[in-house]
Amino acid sequence: MKQGKCIVFSAPSGSGKTTLAKHLLGLEECKLVFSVSATSRPPRGNEQHGKDYYFLSPNEFKEKISQNAFAEYEEVYPGMFYGTLKSEIERIWTSGKHVLFDIDVVGGLNIKKLYPNNTLSIFVRTPNMEALETRLRLRGTDSDEKIAMRLAKAASELQQAKDFDNIVLNDDLETAKKEVQTLATNFILS
Repeated sequence: MKQGKCIVFSAPSGSGKTTLAKHLLGLEECKLVFSVSATSRPPRGNEQHGKDYYFLSPNEFKEKISQNAFAEYEEVYPGMFYGTLKSEIERIWTSGKHVLFDIDVVGGLNIKKLYPNNTLSIFVRTPNMEALETRLRLRGTDSDEKIAMRLAKAASELQQAKDFDNIVLNDDLETAKKEVQTLATNFILS
């Protein structure tokens, strides 16, 4: 199997990494396909199995771990797992495309470790923690308790930003889109 390239977007929840990743999907010259992550959490809103995530029960997720089926995985919160199935990466590469990841910070760094020469890792950050909290509240998807958990996790994730190839400040969305487009295009076409 010919290995393609990987573009990894990681960031604290609410930083805008999903918006930026979706922007790159629309660029034909990049030939990117979104890597659908697996998770043990329940769907939110209109999320669909196989499109937004592969929704697995905690037991199904643990079974896949024991089968070494993941390129990376993490227990992000107690009992809540996220990961990337090796079969998902292989499916995309076999089609002649490149993989776009929108994953947790630890997962992003693990993908970079597994495929060091063909991965571009991008950390997306907001100007400050206040901006991040505002974005999380505006989403309207999480309880106050969940937002507090996400903010606590964000503080530790920000410490890992230096381990990524690039840090993109998402203060102005259009500027951030241009920056990630340049980074991704240059990497894929190199």
